[in-house]
Parts: sequence; structure tokens; C-alpha cells
Amino acid sequence: GDADCVWEIRRLLESGVKNACYMVFGMADLDPEKKGMSTTLSALLVRGGYAFAVHVGDSRVYRVRKDAVLQLTEDHTLINYKVKHGMMTKEEAERASGKNVITRAVGYKDYVQVDTADIDVAIGDRFLLCSDGLHGYFTTDNEVVDLCGDGDLEECAEAAIGLANQRGGKDNITAVVVEVLP
Repeated sequence: GDADCVWEIRRLLESGVKNACYMVFGMADLDPEKKGMSTTLSALLVRGGYAFAVHVGDSRVYRVRKDAVLQLTEDHTLINYKVKHGMMTKEEAERASGKNVITRAVGYKDYVQVDTADIDVAIGDRFLLCSDGLHGYFTTDNEVVDLCGDGDLEECAEAAIGLANQRGGKDNITAVVVEVLP
């Protein structure tokens, strides 16, 4: 049934990321200069009325539907962990340093815990996949709607990157905008 299919897709995505993790770790193991290399990863699969996000680290996936934005992923950062477990308030987190210390990465060890999420999709939905070099500069989630809500997809991505650069652009910036077509 439907639920089985959803579960299988989630498992497929998860095992893909785990394989990538094992490979990156193996490459770093073979080359001393690459020791400790790792990456964040966020991916999206749209299939049969659902969007599946798979995710490690602090890159994000957002869904934009009309004027509403929804973050599908949860940052795997030390600060987010502390907020989630009541060790720090949201206000303290805003001011805290070390925002980019991640608790999970692909390739840092030979195994990683992967998060998956699924959500319904409708024609016209848009998704923004981006690194913290972009979302770190958002002041509100609504900026995602302003940047990606309509217009040419490539221009949306460029506008988002422009915004991050304008506000400091201290990190690598990656942005991909996709739209669900009929």
C-alpha cells in the first residue's frame, strides 16, 4: 500500500546517504591530506504526490506554497540540539557563537544517522534547498517566500545568493529552487 511505498522510498534515500558517507570516509582514509573531510547533505525526491527530504548537517529544505513556507529539515547543530533539549533558550541561541558547529556530517565517520521527512506536494509548490551560507542570513522564514515564491527559478536562486552576499556572504552559498509541474 501507500504507507509501504513511503517507507521504502525513505529507506532507499537513507541508504544512499549512508553509502555516500562510507565512500567519503573511505576516500579520506586512503589519503592523509583528506583526513577528516566531510560534508552536509540535503536532497529532495518528488514522487507520487509526496516530497521526500533526506538530510545530514545544517543545509536545509524549505517548501513554499503560495504565501506559506515550511522547513522540512532540522539543523543538526550543537546549538539546535541544546535548544531542543532545553539546555538553551531560542533567544540565547540567536546570540550564541559557534552556530555552525554541526553534530552530524557525511564522511566524518564511516556511519551517519540520517533524517528523512515526507510531505504532500501540490502543483505549483516550490522547494528551496540551501546551505547555511544562505539560510544563516535569513531574518525570517517569510524571506524564503519573497525570494522563491514566483518568477524564474534560476533568477530566484540568484536573488537568494545575492541577498546572502549583500548581508556578508562569509560562507559558501548553495541554492537550488525547484517547482512541481503538472
